[in-house]
Amino acid sequence: MCRPEHFTVSYTINPWMEPAKPTDTARALSQWQVLHDTYLALGHEVELIDPVEGLPDMVYTANGGFVIDGVAYGAKFRYRERGPEAPAFMAWFASHGFDVVDPVCVNEGEGDFLLAGDTILAGTGFRSTDDSHRELRDVFGKEVVSLTLVDPRFYHLDTAISVLDPVVGPGGVDRANIAYLPHAFDERSQRVLAERFPDAIRASDEDGAVFGLNSSSDGLNVVISPRATGFEAQLRERGYNPVLVDLSELLLGGGGIKCCTLELRGRA
Repeated sequence: MCRPEHFTVSYTINPWMEPAKPTDTARALSQWQVLHDTYLALGHEVELIDPVEGLPDMVYTANGGFVIDGVAYGAKFRYRERGPEAPAFMAWFASHGFDVVDPVCVNEGEGDFLLAGDTILAGTGFRSTDDSHRELRDVFGKEVVSLTLVDPRFYHLDTAISVLDPVVGPGGVDRANIAYLPHAFDERSQRVLAERFPDAIRASDEDGAVFGLNSSSDGLNVVISPRATGFEAQLRERGYNPVLVDLSELLLGGGGIKCCTLELRGRA
């Protein structure tokens, strides 16, 4: 995670960002701190990367890379405003014992790459390129399922899919459960999701519009926006424990709970 000490909206690279709308850095810090403390209360370990002045979106650490088994595949941002974040994250990975893979293709890390069981779901359409999916497959040697986003409000995969319990079943069979927002994807991707995850939660547009799916789950506790009331009810019906954390100030920059959270899976 990264404290939003420099958070503001001074440019526009997604439909949520309106520089003319005032932002409250102190409020963003306060809300972020609640998320940080919630993770600790749930028993998770949290590590911090230092914020860099002039990089207001660095708080959205999910975009900084993708980490499996101690290997960190670095980010290569589409927009120049976020470009300098990439070397900062790669330096952090290297100094904390991860094997760093320098990317060739444009990709925005765990914003577009989600591990579901032993399969990587990979988004494209607005930020990460198709070529990055092939690069991802070469780096990690796992199945990569490409999904195309078509609604500009949901420009990263983690705004339209939430992996609820990333479990691999007997014989490597993928038993991960997910929630997703169907209309955020093209028809082919909707068919793929329906076939691979027939028991998935299908979220409403109302819950998607408050970044309800931009959530973080440990398999039982699912940290979500308190405004995603329908999604909260769906989770309870399935036996999950929704944990409500308001990041409304950070939504002004186009990010939510998962955007502010990069999972570190295994250290070299």
